[in-house]
Amino acid sequence: MKYLSYWHDTAPAFAGGTEGDVEGHFDVAVIGGGFTGLAAARRLAMGGARVVVLEAERVGSGASGRNGGHLNNGLAHSYLAAKAELGKERAIALYRALDESVDEIEALVAEEGIDCNFRRAGKLKLASKPQHFAAIARNFETVHSEVDPDTALLSAADLKNEVGSPFHGAMLSKKSAMMHMGRYATGLADAACRRGAVIYENAAVIDQGKAGARHILQTTRGTVTADQVLVATGAYTTPSFGYFHRRIIAVGSFIIATRPLTDQEVAVTMPGNRTCVNSMNIGNYFRLSPDNRLIFGGRARFSATSDQRSDQKSGEILRESLARIFPRLADVEIDYCWGGLVDMTRDRYPRAGYHDGLWYAMGYSGHGAQFSTHLGMVMADAMLGRDDRNPLKGLDWPAVPGHFGRPWFLPLVGLYYKILDRIR
Repeated sequence: MKYLSYWHDTAPAFAGGTEGDVEGHFDVAVIGGGFTGLAAARRLAMGGARVVVLEAERVGSGASGRNGGHLNNGLAHSYLAAKAELGKERAIALYRALDESVDEIEALVAEEGIDCNFRRAGKLKLASKPQHFAAIARNFETVHSEVDPDTALLSAADLKNEVGSPFHGAMLSKKSAMMHMGRYATGLADAACRRGAVIYENAAVIDQGKAGARHILQTTRGTVTADQVLVATGAYTTPSFGYFHRRIIAVGSFIIATRPLTDQEVAVTMPGNRTCVNSMNIGNYFRLSPDNRLIFGGRARFSATSDQRSDQKSGEILRESLARIFPRLADVEIDYCWGGLVDMTRDRYPRAGYHDGLWYAMGYSGHGAQFSTHLGMVMADAMLGRDDRNPLKGLDWPAVPGHFGRPWFLPLVGLYYKILDRIR
């Protein structure tokens, strides 16, 4: 078993990073070489800006290369909950922005010729309990009538041709897609470079300040100055950016990937070949890889760390969950096991905007694979002085009470959701 991301291990390496010392002055410095930062850098460079990307490790090394490979439209919350919390107008705007996110990725992949197995697969929100199906059905009725007619409600009988496991029905979101995240990250980085962006890898920002109107960013490889800065670091935001650090909760998410399944195994496991997520609070998400591995993930443990020891423990929990959902695969070989950090906000809505001289986009709360490209482009347009299309503009973002560093409260949160899953 390899304790590394399947996406990282099966993607070509990015070879366009700038060598030598980090130096120079730029119109815009982008901190973070994930989907948000790379999409912003490409857009900024196409708009004529001199732009530099400062990545602490390798492009796509964080959440962009450690997720489940889903590009799901729709919200992290139920649409009904979003309407109640945000109001109908913003809930619709946010839902449609997520639709647009998948459209933009599809268009970008075609325009730049990125070989990343992009495919409109559709997503199933699977009801793990009968009462969950009732809630899914209520949400579907409003979604279908108000914001997304490309949805369908499937019964338990309908699912026999979709998933080889007994669920109580599902909502199908037909616009959702999937792709190879590692190949997309490399392709997006290559595209940003072709458009004129400069990318420095292994250049973690360790200090930041200002001299007049210019931002000064000190990295482990040198120092640059910039007129504008976009912070796109998500769960990997450091205390150097304290405003964001106090508002982001880094939660571990863990994934395993099986050996390639046979055609017969695929037929009895995932015949529909869609992206899937079940309805438990501590749930699981799964899909087939391009080479027919089952990629199976979830919040196996409520932890803020992701090292090999943590990944190994979480992998054992995920294997048990996989065996419960797909008993035929109980003894299947696991080839990959990895973890990453999800940038959760207190209310699980993303945030993007401008604060105290810094532009930012983060807090995707488990929906960043699709939304990050869109928000990166939206923020780039705002920085270029174009129309502000930010669907999150003006949304209040209070700090998490008692959170100044390591999220000590995560085990308590995990216990709370485990209890909810038992009683509801």
